[in-house]
Amino acid sequence: MFEFLFKYRPLVFERGELILAFPWWALAAGITVLALLVPTLLRYRRVGGDVTRLDRLLLSAVRTAALALVLFCLFQPVLLISTVVPQRNFIAVLLDDSRSMRVTDVDGRARGELIGDLFGGAPAAPETEEPQAEGAIRKALEERFRVRYYRFSSDATRVAGAGELRFAGGRTDLATAMDRAQQELAGLPLSGLVVVSDGADNSGQSMTDALLALQAAAVPVYTVGLGSERISPDIEIQRVEVPRSVLVGTTLVADVIVSHAGYAGRRVRLDVEDAGRILGSEEFDLPADGELPVRVQFQTEESGPRRVAFRVRPEEGEAVTANNVRQALIEVRDQRQKILYFEGEPRFEIKFLRRAVKDDPNLQLVLLLRTADEKYLRLGVDDGEELASGFPATREELFSYSGLVLGSVEASFFTHDQLQMMADFVSQRGGGLLLLGGRSAFAEGGYAGTPLADALPVVLEPGTPEDEVIEVAVELTPAGRRHPALRVADGDEESADQWSALPPLTSANRLSELKPGAVTLLAGSTIPDGDARVVLAHQRFGRGRAVVFPVQDSWLWQMHADIPVDDATHETLWRQLLRWLVTDVPGRVRVQSSEESIDPGESLTLTAQVEDERYLRVNGLRPTVRITDPTGLDVEAPMEWTVDQDGEYTAQYRPDQTGLYQVRVELPDDSAAARSTGTSYFHSGPTEREQFGAGMRRGLLERIAGESGGRFYTIDQVDQLPEDIRYTETGNTVIERKELWDMPFLFLLLLGLVGVEWGYRRWRGLI
Repeated sequence: MFEFLFKYRPLVFERGELILAFPWWALAAGITVLALLVPTLLRYRRVGGDVTRLDRLLLSAVRTAALALVLFCLFQPVLLISTVVPQRNFIAVLLDDSRSMRVTDVDGRARGELIGDLFGGAPAAPETEEPQAEGAIRKALEERFRVRYYRFSSDATRVAGAGELRFAGGRTDLATAMDRAQQELAGLPLSGLVVVSDGADNSGQSMTDALLALQAAAVPVYTVGLGSERISPDIEIQRVEVPRSVLVGTTLVADVIVSHAGYAGRRVRLDVEDAGRILGSEEFDLPADGELPVRVQFQTEESGPRRVAFRVRPEEGEAVTANNVRQALIEVRDQRQKILYFEGEPRFEIKFLRRAVKDDPNLQLVLLLRTADEKYLRLGVDDGEELASGFPATREELFSYSGLVLGSVEASFFTHDQLQMMADFVSQRGGGLLLLGGRSAFAEGGYAGTPLADALPVVLEPGTPEDEVIEVAVELTPAGRRHPALRVADGDEESADQWSALPPLTSANRLSELKPGAVTLLAGSTIPDGDARVVLAHQRFGRGRAVVFPVQDSWLWQMHADIPVDDATHETLWRQLLRWLVTDVPGRVRVQSSEESIDPGESLTLTAQVEDERYLRVNGLRPTVRITDPTGLDVEAPMEWTVDQDGEYTAQYRPDQTGLYQVRVELPDDSAAARSTGTSYFHSGPTEREQFGAGMRRGLLERIAGESGGRFYTIDQVDQLPEDIRYTETGNTVIERKELWDMPFLFLLLLGLVGVEWGYRRWRGLI
């Protein structure tokens, strides 16, 4: 309709420059019109009878507008617009060759079929077979331009046409594809890029840098969006959050984000599988279309790297089923984690805590008990030298532990450096810190205002210690009900029932205010006043975790008269609590891959962070990365210091086989961290990342087009592309004139103004 009224499409008006190309006689005619306008207005002023002032104003305005319109046409308005010289300019057509083009969501057809409709197939080889249909868009483009075709997924490759597409790419990298095409055509008169894709970019590359390069080169990008913006009906597991490294036998809770469209009210089940064996399940009802957070609990029983699948079984009629499962690579470690437990005075809690964890092969609880001034009892140490001088005085000694449990010991026992060292143990070393309650703990022990107080999830109010011990009834918070460390029975409901049956505990510490970002897992209320108290809370502090448990007699959950003799709640709680405390505590050499799972033939980055015994970054080393492929063959490569980050080293690797790869970083014998190594894993094999978030991303495609000076088209609008791309200011161009004086809109507007004047005069009885 716009083109019918105004002769040209909106793009012509957007890019054209309006001028008035009037000849001398048009200027004379304009002067004549203005001369006629004056007596016309005077005539309206002399009209008598029932003519009101409003009538005069309206009629004058309409007559003036009509005469101005005639004058505008006489001045011959023209649009000057830059157009390309036929066959003197190049364009690059980038065709998406990734697996998401196999998605069938456009009237029962795959997106790749639409590319075939638009661009046909590649020309047939001589004396072989007939060429495929050329494609309407391809034909129109090649009539005006010299066209270069590229297929792209993780990279861009020159092709003869759409017939060479296989839709097998495991990744979409729009930024790299556009950059590659622009570089290959640099120096040629390039009129623009045409990107035909669903826009489902999953490369992680910065689009901003690519767009800045296109803007600098004045290369517009015309994007053609394929597919539906929202696939329906469909269920997709969008994200899985789970620790990448745990101790064997640890109970885990995975946070899973499930999205869906078209299945509201449907009850589905999320299964956690390891090599076909179901580790855990969670059933839930799907709400209205959108996202739903789901928590599922499971336990790791086998050590080693495990590829754990989180799966929702496909529902009838699903458009895409490959996005119903996500894999997570978890390293299940069968090793002992050392935890230092320091108590300032003998008490029953020590005995029962040690008894609770003594049979756990993955926890080594080292006890340091102050029995008198400068006298200590040491239990669980590796040798006679360990903790011989009491509490660690150096970072090297303290940081050799993965966790630190601090009992009832006053802050004045420690030096300021030791208090700061304990805070650094959490924030820099990444260790786990647990503070227990007691008469000499928290604010009552003088910790308010110390460096250690900064790490805690609770606010310590300085004041005079009170000698009163209060009784506290304990209950699970909503966060605690979902936390793996507090699951003391097989099911969620059974665990909650078990917690509600536990007797009250006592506390000498008054903690009620949390810091922002802290989470309460166990809440308490004083007996009989009912005042709220924090019983178990935690927060992330730097790289580590700080936990407070301000009670002094958790052993009552083992020895109270109401607790059955065979009840294992106390032992289970402490084993799980200490395992959680040291879960994913980093070593001095940490290595990770940029991808947890990657297609064979794609490149990934291996990054190592190296620290010395004080957990300070070490620069200038020459680490070696040893990569073991699925067949057991080792490949070694040097790692280079990144320079930008202290203690960070990288190497590139391209796997060529399917299976699990082990990555091990080794350091030179003369280095500050020579006795340390770091290990991680990644999997190589066909990925399904292209099936996740596979809806057409209109926003990204519009951004690319808008910021580069191009336009975005849907499949219904793409027939306008060959004409629009003519109007560019890059390459070999000429200026084209577009006459506007004979636009149908102007004629209709003039008729409308005359008709309005006549109709109004007739309505008012002025004729």
